[in-house]
Amino acid sequence: MIGCGNMGASLLSRWVDVPGMSYSAVDPLATFPDSRVEVFKSADDIQGGPFDLLIIAVKPQMIADVIPDYLKFIAPDAPALSIAAGVSCQRLESIVGSRSVIRVMPNMPASVGKGVSGLLFNDKTSDDVKETARTMMRAAGSVVEVETEDGLDRFTAIAGSGPGFVFEMARAFMEAAKELGFDDGESRKLVLDTIAGTIEMASQSGKDLAELRNAVTSKAGATEAGLKQLNGNGELSRLMLATTQAAYKRTVELR
Repeated sequence: MIGCGNMGASLLSRWVDVPGMSYSAVDPLATFPDSRVEVFKSADDIQGGPFDLLIIAVKPQMIADVIPDYLKFIAPDAPALSIAAGVSCQRLESIVGSRSVIRVMPNMPASVGKGVSGLLFNDKTSDDVKETARTMMRAAGSVVEVETEDGLDRFTAIAGSGPGFVFEMARAFMEAAKELGFDDGESRKLVLDTIAGTIEMASQSGKDLAELRNAVTSKAGATEAGLKQLNGNGELSRLMLATTQAAYKRTVELR
């Protein structure tokens, strides 16, 4: 793994438990608490190889300058798996050469094994390599495969950026709870437990979300009054559409 920042380290903490695989990471600032991962500070420190998988986890703008220095340590037919946002398979191939390339878009809940990751394979990726990538990402949560770069851009707008949207909505909900007289700790517990329980209920039931919403909305009751304020005129729906479209547009621009 080249680069071991927040997302890279989060994924690595899940991958070390995948049977039959071992990892080395290169990052001048990284320390990794698990002794199963060998950490090097730079290319000059690398021992061993050739390695049979290249994991690209540096910032997108650094890839072209940094990755070529490490290709001599990678087997010629080793796949390259990139978690760098906005760097297309075509651009990656221009840097790492003709080999299997897997683009992965994870999201932050991967750090607790509850993420959802988008996978895109180039046309050189074999079935065995695809299954290895699936196994790795399933260790961090669920997996959605897409067929095109645009598909991964759309995935990014929903699942990649989604945790940020959810955190912001939860933050606003907590602020509202505090306005009703709850302290910080009480507001956090009330909101997070309510969200967690609601999501678990939706996941287990398999019912349409509108049906579940209606099931907790009594005629002329408190929930109905709140929902009319929240989205009675469709404002919330329009805001969510604008939010995801803005994220999608920016993702396309970055690519």
